[in-house]
Amino acid sequence: MRNPVTSATARAAATHTNRPLSVVIGAGGTGGHIYPGLALADALRRAVPDAVISFVGTERGLETRLIPDAGYRLHTVDMIPFDPSLGARRYLLPAALVKSGAQCRAILRDQGAQVAVGMGGYPSAPVIVGARMAGLPSLIHESNAVPGRANRFAARLTPHIAVAFDRSRAHLPGGERAVTTGMPIAAALAALDRSALRAEARRALGVPDGARLVLFNGGSLGAARLTEAALGLAARWRWRGDVSLLIKTGPAALDETRRRLAREGHEGAGAVARAVPYLDRMDLAYAAADLVVCRAGSATVAELAATGVPAVLVPYPHAPGDHQTHNARVLSDAGAGLLLPDAETTADRLAGLLEPLLAEPARLAAMSGAADPGPHARAADLLAERVLHLTHRTDHLEYAA
Repeated sequence: MRNPVTSATARAAATHTNRPLSVVIGAGGTGGHIYPGLALADALRRAVPDAVISFVGTERGLETRLIPDAGYRLHTVDMIPFDPSLGARRYLLPAALVKSGAQCRAILRDQGAQVAVGMGGYPSAPVIVGARMAGLPSLIHESNAVPGRANRFAARLTPHIAVAFDRSRAHLPGGERAVTTGMPIAAALAALDRSALRAEARRALGVPDGARLVLFNGGSLGAARLTEAALGLAARWRWRGDVSLLIKTGPAALDETRRRLAREGHEGAGAVARAVPYLDRMDLAYAAADLVVCRAGSATVAELAATGVPAVLVPYPHAPGDHQTHNARVLSDAGAGLLLPDAETTADRLAGLLEPLLAEPARLAAMSGAADPGPHARAADLLAERVLHLTHRTDHLEYAA
């Protein structure tokens, strides 16, 4: 796949000034903000190999592990969520934002940053505030179909807005000037050929020959509702040899899930169901899976759209603005997925949905073919182009958007 940032542009970007390119990215809290931020960072490094890229987050989210593990520096600031459920603490938000914005201004100056990027979520808002204080250009990326509070605020502080889905424009201040770049996803998923990788993936994940694999993916931390329903299906299907369940639980629920599977006889090489805390290789998981049961975070929806994996989407019901339901409709409206409300997600209800699907390969193939990959496979590079444009290093760049 051609990188939209050409090699000539990359060389020009690297030599346009004596200073190396320096970008600070605000991303934290959940994997839905962190992984797209990492995909953007990798795309910037591909374009400008000597770029100095660092992240801003808090000490409470997954960023404390995921960002250093990916080889990037993480700065932490003091910030509280944009969340009405904080009660009286929500009145501390303005002071917390000013404090964390000032911390980000110092970080931007220390890093010699030329541009700041906010990937959404409350840890990213201070980066945009800090850029405004420092007089630096900034850009936000909105990943959800319905924007969160942090980006609705940050959109008032910068004229540069990118969105993953067209339908989020109407919910953002200045949304009419937003550019649709898609959702940055990992390079391995952007280039995934499921058919070519399928045999290797099924061997790596231990899927028995002839079995259809159902992947339960509850997101970065797992989802109790999905895990409970998967356990019920494991009990219901324990004697079947034609299905296999792979349950991503998150670390906290792993031991109890494995104990319950063992009580049902799911042990050893012939077990119908297996639990794992996380999946390092989502390309293998998507290539091996015949069907995914998952939450509807924006990153997951973009990955499914790009890779064409049929899905049953169970939106998290307490997401701000019910944005996961709106995300899920991107796939369900196209016929690439089924939307199942969280309250209805039981083993019996899932069995009624999954058993006919697994028995009809043609229907699964039709769902896969209905997925619209949109710009998601190119989104990291498209967003990188926008960032480089703000540094005035890409005078001859032709946008591939």
